Amino acid sequence: MTETQSLPPELASIADFIRQTLPFNALPEGEVERIVHEMEIGYFRNGHVFNENTRDQGLRILRSGAVEIRSQDGELLDRLAEGESFALSGLLQQEPGVRAVLIEDSLIYFLPQKAYQDLRGRFRDFDRFFHGQRSRRLFRATRSMVSPDGMLTPVTSLMATDLVTTSEETPVCELAEMMSSRRVSSALVLNDGRLSGIVTDRDLRSRVLAARRSPDTPVSEIMTANPVSLERKATLFDATLLMTRHRMHHLPVLEDGRPVGILTTSDLITARQDDPVYIVQRLSRQESVATMQTVLRDIPQFLLRWTDAGVPADQVSHILTAISDTVTNRLIEMALDELGPAPVPFAWLCFGSQARAEQLLNADQDNGLVIADEATDEDMAWFEQLATKVSDGLDECGYVYCNGNVMATNPFWRRRLTGWYGAVDNWVTSFSPHHVMEISIAFDLRTVHGDASLTSRVQSHMLERVRANSIFQAALAENVLEGSPPIGIFRRFVVERNGDHKDTLNLKKRGLLPIIEIVRLHALASGVDRINTLERLDELARGKHMTRYDARNLQDALRFLMQVRLQVQADQIREGEELSNYCNPRNLPKLAREQLRDAFQLVDSAQKSVRLAYRQGMR
Repeated sequence: MTETQSLPPELASIADFIRQTLPFNALPEGEVERIVHEMEIGYFRNGHVFNENTRDQGLRILRSGAVEIRSQDGELLDRLAEGESFALSGLLQQEPGVRAVLIEDSLIYFLPQKAYQDLRGRFRDFDRFFHGQRSRRLFRATRSMVSPDGMLTPVTSLMATDLVTTSEETPVCELAEMMSSRRVSSALVLNDGRLSGIVTDRDLRSRVLAARRSPDTPVSEIMTANPVSLERKATLFDATLLMTRHRMHHLPVLEDGRPVGILTTSDLITARQDDPVYIVQRLSRQESVATMQTVLRDIPQFLLRWTDAGVPADQVSHILTAISDTVTNRLIEMALDELGPAPVPFAWLCFGSQARAEQLLNADQDNGLVIADEATDEDMAWFEQLATKVSDGLDECGYVYCNGNVMATNPFWRRRLTGWYGAVDNWVTSFSPHHVMEISIAFDLRTVHGDASLTSRVQSHMLERVRANSIFQAALAENVLEGSPPIGIFRRFVVERNGDHKDTLNLKKRGLLPIIEIVRLHALASGVDRINTLERLDELARGKHMTRYDARNLQDALRFLMQVRLQVQADQIREGEELSNYCNPRNLPKLAREQLRDAFQLVDSAQKSVRLAYRQGMR
């Protein structure tokens, strides 16, 4: 008779659960059975708060439910779900004023402080887990501020908050006096407290003095209306990208449409001119493909620096996507310099990982063109030249031609607006399983250059047609269910048995893509217009198309798989190996292997949910 069998039934079930959670699964045999006698069980309602005033500061293990760990000022530090645990004493030691807030009704097992500390004192691996857990939590809390050179810090760290504001009716002479007395180079124009325009020193020179306007001219006539801006949660990298792309020197920072600060180019210069992410600015100034290649050569080393500095994988993907966007934009600008202005409005599209801002290294190009309906046949020939020049340039810059020919050089992906409407209608009414797989990439699309309204109209048409067609949704679901996660019986990894990738598994094909495809399916069926997978999950949960618990689980699995994939690529760069998505799970630390299993099992559960949700219409 085992020790679990010798326990009373109510304790045996607790022991069985605890034994499967980290790090209790690493305790010697018999320890779990011993400590369950000391555990208490509590049921708490959604909204209950554990904080420094909570009487018992021991370890709490979530049997069911979910909790958010928040800092004293309300910042989200971590989210925990079933099987995860937190200890108030450790949290408060690292982050005074921290609190744990239940976001669902929760059943919690509680191990008193004395017993908890006894385990940490006697078992080194057990202690290391909770020490590392606190470090990881703090890392997550500061993830937006972590970078090798500071460019991922929030814009709030550098922006000026002592703003000069005015109304649209103010005479320009009065505004000039205000700007001069306050020694600032710009002023924000407000309408009912919301940003409506901006006036800079340059505007006063070129639009008033040089134009010989009256000093009594109202600000509304010389301001830049509806200026480009960004939200206060954005990073300095986001600001650099925007200011470079739009060739601007003053960038308002908003919160809920109201200005809270402003950034200038001189502010960004103080953020360190030698920062690797200034590659975006350098790329935007290059005059040839050859000089762009020179700038791009250092990207693998930058990736190593970011990875070694602990930059999260989704942040690295954002940076690498911004770089590929900049390369594409510059190639289009160079082509326009050679070919002349576009004959009609157009939008250069990116698809897939670039559209989702989820790129890593070794990405191929997936792109297309939406062209205004008034384009003549001669105009369409001009756009074929544009596509060829840009696609060839991308290939020379390392974004190789797409094996599936998803490129603007292919007439299938280069259409007038109504042609795109017709293509979408055909996709959702006349399709084969193979065809569904081929065109699914088109449902992740974004404007890189040109008239974004053309892209928005195509996307809206897609969402409308897919949302109304349950049979096509079922076809997408079948495509999602084509592959299974690489986990067999007894949670063993299913790896390649022979060939070049023997004993490895494909992280992208077997883990990341299933999550991306599952989330895309739910987004299309629900009419969600976000493209980034993490943002889609947020929106699905917000619109109650998916439970917050399921959305968080998939976000956690996606982030973990992205992080492992990033680390694999970093190791391959370091060893001078060819980049791939293959990983030998035996090379991962024990804890990472367990987390990888958990991530794959979450994918498996999500696939089962897809089968249930879209079974009507499936073959």
